[in-house]
Amino acid sequence: MSGPHDLFARYTFGHPERAAAELRAVLPAYVVSEVDWTSLRREPGSVVDPELRETESDLLFTARMHSGQSLLLYVLLEHQSSVDRWMALRMLRYVVRQVERWRQEHPESELLPLIIPLVMYHGPDGAWTAPRRVEELFQLPGGDAERWRALLPRFEYLLDDLTAEREEALRARPGPPLARLAWLVLRYGRTGELARKLPDWVALFAQVHADTEGAEHLVVVIRYLLWVERNAAVHTAARRVLHSVMDGQRAEELMRTWAEEMLEQGVQKGLEKGLAKGREEGLTRLRGHIVRLLTARGVQVDEAARQRILSCTDLDTLDRWFDRALNATTLRDVLDDLPQ
Repeated sequence: MSGPHDLFARYTFGHPERAAAELRAVLPAYVVSEVDWTSLRREPGSVVDPELRETESDLLFTARMHSGQSLLLYVLLEHQSSVDRWMALRMLRYVVRQVERWRQEHPESELLPLIIPLVMYHGPDGAWTAPRRVEELFQLPGGDAERWRALLPRFEYLLDDLTAEREEALRARPGPPLARLAWLVLRYGRTGELARKLPDWVALFAQVHADTEGAEHLVVVIRYLLWVERNAAVHTAARRVLHSVMDGQRAEELMRTWAEEMLEQGVQKGLEKGLAKGREEGLTRLRGHIVRLLTARGVQVDEAARQRILSCTDLDTLDRWFDRALNATTLRDVLDDLPQ
């Protein structure tokens, strides 16, 4: 299931106009001038590893350069708490996956398209410090390091470290109001400063609301910022901002909808937690039954076997052991792979 960071990032920067604002803010000037930005299109699919879905999301765009050459722009939106030292290696793997997919779709081509990787980071624990070049991850022999470095794969990703940007710089970036507001929310969303910052962004909230889809945009923004900072101060500041830019009744409806969603998700999490607790209690009882049953049948259970039973978390295995223990005369009758 996608988390709040993933949903907010995809909603905001999955749109070509807002993605273009992000890309133009980070790409070198010579690249920006060569791209036909009216041709920017988002491509479907993701290559992010499933286990990392909660800490990052990715977007792929295609565009054409003024020369007619095709261009791929791969954007990874990183929102985990700690900086990943191995990001360069992960980005290389993701880019290779994109290129392999492109080859499957264009088997007649003899050359690969140009692909530019970009990481946008907004973690709460300070500036990005991980190497941006794959070659920096290798241990080189002593002596002339440059000779050895020439043998290594060359790969570097661009970085938009929002944590290192000043508020004034983010507000001054060219782009649609929602993109500028998103940069600010991502930058300060988990710093503890959000409640204090929100009143300063009222004018920007009003610009977002004035857009054709402004009401929908505000719903997404408010949901996200209340997700990442669940405290009374942020809740109060968000309500005041909404009352400043829209009808009071609509503002209260939006806040009430959010509160109901939080309650529903809280109930669901409680149910899931309860089920997990119930399952663990059931496993604990079943493990104890197996040990007691063996002891009652006069089967000696040494410490190693006891710990093996008590640490097992697979229900099917425990069920099988319990059934065997009903008629067992030795440990070998119950536990798998014991020496004969």
